[in-house]
Amino acid sequence: MADEAKTMRSSVIPTLRYRDAKTAIDWLEKVFGFARHAVYEGPGGTIGHAELTLGSGMIMLGSTKDDEYGRHFKLPGELDGVETRSSYIVVGDADAVYARALKAGATVLRSIQNMDYGSREFTVRDPEGHSWSVGTYDPWKAHG
Repeated sequence: MADEAKTMRSSVIPTLRYRDAKTAIDWLEKVFGFARHAVYEGPGGTIGHAELTLGSGMIMLGSTKDDEYGRHFKLPGELDGVETRSSYIVVGDADAVYARALKAGATVLRSIQNMDYGSREFTVRDPEGHSWSVGTYDPWKAHG
């Protein structure tokens, strides 16, 4: 068991739920450049499970479900726009991604700006209210 634990790879993969997961996938591809690693259709044109990659990172998402697990999720629109999570995407060129986000009609929450800690970043909201911050700050390099 100890040898098995040493060889196991650990990572964190954020997960999200969307009312219209197909549209969310298209938006995430168009705005940030995510790629479909796997997309599994669910009943009635829903998305049962999707894995999207960006560089060495991944998110998983699916359509909202009224099941035992799904009842624990609330979308920002169900909480008067209040969010309980946000995602940060590390990029090499924040200005290029910002231009792409504007062209795609993303709702800007925080315009692109230089931060005191050396990052150039911005924040947008996706069509269902989840916020996404994008910037050049890379915590692996900053502390490594």
